[in-house]
Amino acid sequence: MNKTRLEAFSDGVFAIIITIMVLEIKVPHGAEWSALLPLIPVLISYILSFIYVGIYWGNHHHMLHAVKKVTPGIIWGNMFLLFVLSLIPFATAWMGENHFAQNTVIVYAVLLLLAGVSFTTLQVAIERSNPFTPALKTAFGKMRKKGYLSVISYSSAIALAYVNSAISGALFVFVAVVWLIPDRNIEQALKDQESHH
Repeated sequence: MNKTRLEAFSDGVFAIIITIMVLEIKVPHGAEWSALLPLIPVLISYILSFIYVGIYWGNHHHMLHAVKKVTPGIIWGNMFLLFVLSLIPFATAWMGENHFAQNTVIVYAVLLLLAGVSFTTLQVAIERSNPFTPALKTAFGKMRKKGYLSVISYSSAIALAYVNSAISGALFVFVAVVWLIPDRNIEQALKDQESHH
């Protein structure tokens, strides 16, 4: 399989995930502003998940730029990541509808943990099967450190949800902020690599 097919399929799945999430937001029956109030938790969980899916899409795009050879490990690592992310609309709707109740936050945190693990697994698969320049290895190393920080934060969010769901929510926002700006190191390393050829 070539890289273009892998990227096109992945982009399609990301687009479908966002579409499903927005369709979960039910239109209120009344036309008064007060009719929107019950939707606030739903909208908050939607915005959070939209940001997360956007972050994964952006970083996935950057990471695949470095791929020269697609292996079965990369294909299945990618499928595992997409599988986990495809469950995000369910967890988002459940959490929003139930006003961030403890169990819903735990399920959401578990899914984010699995997404973080699967993203790092995909990154390792890419690194193992593609020869990288020292600059690209360094760039991937920095991204992997952020991946480990995310996994630790999500694990903490699962445990802390038993104490207070708001703390878990703060951790979700913290990780999103850490990843919000896509890592330019990979892009720069690839530019340097091309200029030397």
